[in-house]
Amino acid sequence: MASNDPDPSEPPGNPQPGDLIEIFRPAYQHWALYLGDGYIINLTPVDESQAAAMSSVKSVFSRKAVVRMQLLKEVVGNDTYRINNKYDDKHTPLPISDIIHRAQLLIGQEVSYDLLGSNCEHFVTLLRYGEGVSEQASRAIGAISLVTAAASAFSVLGIINTRSRNRPF
Repeated sequence: MASNDPDPSEPPGNPQPGDLIEIFRPAYQHWALYLGDGYIINLTPVDESQAAAMSSVKSVFSRKAVVRMQLLKEVVGNDTYRINNKYDDKHTPLPISDIIHRAQLLIGQEVSYDLLGSNCEHFVTLLRYGEGVSEQASRAIGAISLVTAAASAFSVLGIINTRSRNRPF
C-alpha cells in the first residue's frame, strides 16, 4: 500500500542541489547551500564547537569562519527554514555541477568573515551565482548610513543653535 506521507529523510520543501537555504534564527537569518542527500554547505565560527556554532548569535560577530558540510536537519535544529533562491531574477545561477564542485573544494577551509562584507549569505550566493550578494547586509549598511546621517545633522544643528545663542546682539 502506497503512503502519501512525505519521506522523513527528505527535507521539507524538497530542496534541489544548488538551492539557497534560508534558516531563521531568533535574531538573524543564516544561509546555506543545499548539496543533496540532506547535506548543506555553510559557514560556522572557527572558535566554537560544531553544536554551539549552529545556534550562537556570536557567530555573526566572528572574524573567521570554517566552511562545513553538515546535515541540513542538524544545522536547522529547532529553527525553521525555506528554500530561497530570491536572487535568480537578477543573477543567473551557474550550472549545478559547477556550484557543487566549487562548494566541495571549500569544505574544511578557513575563510574571512565580515557581517557586512563577507557573511554567510555572501558566501552561498558567490557559490550559486559567481557573485556574493546579501540583502541582509545591504539593509544593515543602509540603517547604519541613516543613523550616521541623522547624527551628523543633529550635530550640525546643535553647532548652529549654539552659535546663534552666543551672538551678542
